[in-house]
Parts: sequence; structure tokens; C-alpha cells
Amino acid sequence: MRVVVCVKEVLDPDAVGAYAVAGGLVIGEDGTTLVQSTIPQVINGYDEQALEAALQMRDGGLDCTISAVSVGNDPSAVLRHAGSLGANELIAIEAPAGGSDCQVVATLLAAFVRSRGGADLILCGRQASDDDQAVVPALLAEMLGMPVVTLARSVEQTGSPEALGVRVTRVTPDGDEVVAASCPAVVTVSSEIGVPRYPTMPMRMAARKMKPEVIRSEDLGLAAGDLVRRVVPVRQFVPTVKGDCEFIEGAPAEAADRLIELLVSERVLQARPKEVA
Repeated sequence: MRVVVCVKEVLDPDAVGAYAVAGGLVIGEDGTTLVQSTIPQVINGYDEQALEAALQMRDGGLDCTISAVSVGNDPSAVLRHAGSLGANELIAIEAPAGGSDCQVVATLLAAFVRSRGGADLILCGRQASDDDQAVVPALLAEMLGMPVVTLARSVEQTGSPEALGVRVTRVTPDGDEVVAASCPAVVTVSSEIGVPRYPTMPMRMAARKMKPEVIRSEDLGLAAGDLVRRVVPVRQFVPTVKGDCEFIEGAPAEAADRLIELLVSERVLQARPKEVA
């Protein structure tokens, strides 16, 4: 069974959050990118959990080859991390010079899958931590003519080698939902699958020797017209957060009454109607 896991390199969300809280997050002159060059690039957390889902299936006895695929300028560090966790094959697809959006990324991934004779299962994170779009998996499934199952907390193989399928437990607002899909299929994995494993030192050492295969769009039979962005960022900005804090002084009973009055005036609480004698 061939399993493809799509991974994305993103700015470390914790570092971005720290800069934002400290008021040090600055947008460059182009209006769309950050000027901070010290924020490390890491694997998208949801994609790491998608890789964990593939590894759990293999741990459960599934005979499979796991290919980690990333689109970017130089995602080798992220791919080697995937290799240290247990991915068998590392693929780096060069991003087009004109930039990429969800449509372009899905086009590149779909072309790669076709160039390798297809895939039995494609796993993606439920969304990316930098833009939270959650669009690429659906586009990828549409381009490849595959069913897509979203928000998985567990993925299990079903059927026989001649008729593969997956049993997916989905996370929904109303509780878990179990669905079955025939392969090939695209499944997006949510954080409920559990904490991803840590790579062991021998696996880290072995991953250093793994050299990602670099693929250009020309190698996939794609022309420049196939990689035109349909969504172009216009402006990115850090919103100004304004705090308005009021301290209530006085004895505890008086302060409590004043607090209730304020909450009622702000419609946070509803005033109790007066009882008629």
C-alpha cells in the first residue's frame, strides 16, 4: 500500500505568538511578509499528526511505503524530520517563482501523485497553522477524483489488497462519526489523533543521510499556465488590541452589586424581573 503524507513548512506558531504578545511582530514594506528572520521554520503541527496516523497504521501491521511530500523553496529540514519519524521517501517539490496559493499547491501535489502511478491513501493535516485555510486536501481530492474524509481522529485499513478501504473516525461538534471509504482516498487528520511521537536518536542520525528528491514543475509535465495563482495576498497586518479595564473598589458586597450592574448594562446578564406583591 502506498501512503502519501503532505507536509507543509510553516513559521513556528509559538515564536510568532511570542512576538505578537511583545508587540514585535512587524510586516515588511511589501505589506505581506514578516521582517523577523529569526523565527524558525517547523513542520505544520496537523501535518505531523497526519504522519503519525500513517505510522500508527504501519505499526498496526499495514504493509506500506510512506512518502512525505512538501511544496516549498527548501523544505529539506521538515522532510528530514519526517524521515526521522519513519517516512520511507522524502519528496521536495519546488515552488513556482511567481508564488503559490492553495490551487497551485494542490495542482503540484496532484501532478506528483499521478507521476508516481497514484497512491492508495493520501493523508493531510486538517489545516495549516499559518493560514488556517483547510482548502488543499479538498482541491487535491477533486483533482484526483478521490473521496475526501475530513477531521479524522483515527484511520484504519479495511478490505483486502485487491479492494482496499479505510475506516475513519471523524470529530464532529455532535460527537464522533465513523465512516468507511474505498481507496484511493484523501483523509485529513485532526489533533485528536494524539501527540505525535518523538524521533529516537538512531532515527535522527539515519535521517541525516536521507536526501530529499527534488522535483520541478517541469518534471511533472506542468506548464506555467497551470501554476497561476488565483488568490493573491494584498495586505497583511497585525491588529491593534485595545484593552479597557475598570477596577471596582469598595467593600465586597458593594463591589459585587456594582459588578452585576455593569454586566446587566453590557447585556452580559439579564436583569431579574421584579416580583409583583
